[in-house]
Amino acid sequence: MSHAQAVKEFVVKEFLPDVPAEELADDLDLMANGVIDSLGLLKVIAWLEDRYGVDTDAVDLDPESFTSVAAIAAFLAAAPREHAGAA
Repeated sequence: MSHAQAVKEFVVKEFLPDVPAEELADDLDLMANGVIDSLGLLKVIAWLEDRYGVDTDAVDLDPESFTSVAAIAAFLAAAPREHAGAA
């Protein structure tokens, strides 16, 4: 499963349970459209740390990196990992 697909499934499960994942556009601004608020952003970041071992202490957590599924997937692809075994 691609990072974008995993992110999309997480967002739908946590924030849009009545929306099928395939209906969530990769470029939808999640914050501007009220899907993710500041507490939701913390939940996304915690998920990235837990699932992928993203070392959030080593990166600048710019809110622009979390505006859409595509932005989160791009952040994930570039983010340093805490341990070598992270997917």
